Amino acid sequence: MTKPLDDGSAYPDLTVGPKADDAVGIPGIFHSLEPAFVKLGPARTAKLLTSINQKDGFDCMSCAWPDPDKRKTLEFCENGAKAVTWEATPVTVPTSFWGEYSVTDLLDKSEYWLGMQGRLVEPVYRPAGEDHYHPVSWDEAFRLVAETLNGLDTPDRAAFYTSGRTANETAFLYQLFVRAFGTNNLPDCSNMCHESTGTALTETIGIGKSTIAYDDFEHTDLIIIMGQNPGTNHPRMLTALEDAKRSGASIVAVNPLPEAGLIRYKNPQTVRGLVGHGTALADQFLQIRSGGDMALLQAVGKRVLEAEDANPGTVLDHDFLDTYTQGLDELKAHLAELDEADVLTATGLTSAEIDELADRYIRADRTIITWAMGLTQQKKAVETLRELINLLLLRGNIGKPGAGASPIRGHSNVQGDRTMGIWEQMPERFLDALEHEFGFNPPRKHGTDSLHTIEGMQRGDISVFIAMGGNFVSAISDTAAAEAAMRGTDLSVQVSTKLNRSHVVTGKAALILPTLGRTEVDIQETGAQFVSVEDSVCAVHGSHGRIPPVAPNILSEIAIVCRLARATLGDRYGIDWAGFEGDYDIIREHISHVVPGFENFNTDVRRKGGFVLPNGPRDSRTFNTATGKAMITVNRLEPVVRPEGRLILQTVRAHDQFNTTIYSLNDRYRGIRKGRDVIFVNPDDIAELGLADGQRVDIFSEWEGEPDRVLRNYRVVSYPTAKGCAAAYYPEANVLVPLASAADRSNTPVSKAILVRLEPVG
Repeated sequence: MTKPLDDGSAYPDLTVGPKADDAVGIPGIFHSLEPAFVKLGPARTAKLLTSINQKDGFDCMSCAWPDPDKRKTLEFCENGAKAVTWEATPVTVPTSFWGEYSVTDLLDKSEYWLGMQGRLVEPVYRPAGEDHYHPVSWDEAFRLVAETLNGLDTPDRAAFYTSGRTANETAFLYQLFVRAFGTNNLPDCSNMCHESTGTALTETIGIGKSTIAYDDFEHTDLIIIMGQNPGTNHPRMLTALEDAKRSGASIVAVNPLPEAGLIRYKNPQTVRGLVGHGTALADQFLQIRSGGDMALLQAVGKRVLEAEDANPGTVLDHDFLDTYTQGLDELKAHLAELDEADVLTATGLTSAEIDELADRYIRADRTIITWAMGLTQQKKAVETLRELINLLLLRGNIGKPGAGASPIRGHSNVQGDRTMGIWEQMPERFLDALEHEFGFNPPRKHGTDSLHTIEGMQRGDISVFIAMGGNFVSAISDTAAAEAAMRGTDLSVQVSTKLNRSHVVTGKAALILPTLGRTEVDIQETGAQFVSVEDSVCAVHGSHGRIPPVAPNILSEIAIVCRLARATLGDRYGIDWAGFEGDYDIIREHISHVVPGFENFNTDVRRKGGFVLPNGPRDSRTFNTATGKAMITVNRLEPVVRPEGRLILQTVRAHDQFNTTIYSLNDRYRGIRKGRDVIFVNPDDIAELGLADGQRVDIFSEWEGEPDRVLRNYRVVSYPTAKGCAAAYYPEANVLVPLASAADRSNTPVSKAILVRLEPVG
């Protein structure tokens, strides 16, 4: 956060206005194009924005939303335009910057200020005991890292983090280097977002990915959107929802906050979106209490089973259940005992609202359920998602057109990174294939995920941290603990395009290595190269940079990995790192021998639109579980208990934000301008707590056995949240989430159910 000013407010110009009841439209066009034209110029803007998400262009870095087969000329959203403008800026960090600003100076700067300094263009090193970075050569940078890594008494003393923007080819080489070095310590951003999804779906249907294709939205009858804000986090999804709505689908939104994008969408590429009223999207809005989603899903499931009992053979898909699933009898017995009063307390809903949703589900032949972090960052996230799968299975809503499970991932290639081996516990079959291909035995002991990496730093077990992109110390929970842990390491290394908090909260020694952005042409020994990504529906396609690099001394991520591997490993195992750097086709050829579904990678990725990976549940109702069937599960309901005088806080993004990257200090849809130090509270809760709209408060989170964590001097904003619930911006509110507060079994930080109390400032 920024250093507070004399008046006690970090953002003295903060204003609060009315929230929006529609999304995009003409304001979306203005906020997309105006920054681009001002910061990039008309020619650069036109070249980039007509290339984004095109078959011969580059993949948008702002989310993993899939591309339609029939692309528009302008196939991007406001978020995509902002991400491109942010990355492709011609502003660069000058060499003089490192002498002007010490690390201590930079600690007082906000994420927004750091990012606004421009692109990083030269490797810089901060030696232990010094307070300034200074430029070094690439060879010296790689020597410093290699010397430190090779001096460790065990490879497990190093952790290698990955951001979801990393392309498939980079991710494959990165995990290859890490495993050749000798560890599975591969924490990644998925640990903090959709790890619960992967855990639940793998257990129940045998694959931790979506079971739909893009065009399923055109053929569905009902879309249930849970814990998700597409208007801000993946606006291109709104077009798919509009198309579905105009084809006759119903849409239900389940969320503690009303979100503008799900109220009304003004499509900027249609007349009705520009001058008309747009399209009303959600037919029903269930304003659920934070943490109540499992109770809602169980209540709907119970109503489905009761409807079947009342009219046997008309509600459940018995052919599907008998052929492809097991566990139905156990679920029936369990849900028969579900107490309606407990459901209403947990959800904050009425029986009539739940009845309406159940009726919609029973009447729909084809249903898609989509979700994001509102479900995955709960204590019982895995169980909640298993219950979601139960509901889909009851009516055969997996493996048929227009139906399925649709996790919506926010980082552009976070799914592809996992496919390529970025996981601390890859299955034996992947490690066996790696051994067969490269002639070494990869380590088999599971490594550390993101939270366990911080805990390892705290114990002194991890002393080197290397990050391929991202902003780890801001993204992870328990900010103060995470920063203290990072400072205890001997060396931290960040591969980045722009400055962020993780460059100023470092190990005793630190390196920053600048890398090419996705928008930039990547020239290697054999000519211009391209990379590939996997989107949310398992489609893989190429990404080709379109503009020259912002400076001549920047390396691609692949070049950085290859040179780091050569410096660290030498000729160990005979891996052709130099060949990989010179020709990315060689990387893809090796991938085709290791990763299922990529057998003809170099050919398939060059097809128009790329190719789609096989998906057993979607393609053939094949379930790669222990029994070969989809697993209907029994999950014990444990509602979040809210003590008197407390609120359940969730973290959210502002509209002008992508993960920890802050594009501006505005949140247009929620009426916030020029500030971020706000907490959104239901007006009834404000009155009951004896507070007032606009009042300044300190926010304390409570965790048994530990001192309270505090976020000071926040403005209370009266907002129509669910009763008993509140919201504050990520990553600032991460300071309130204890490291120990993690989802059962997936170890994802619980950022959607933080018990807090508010105390007036002064």
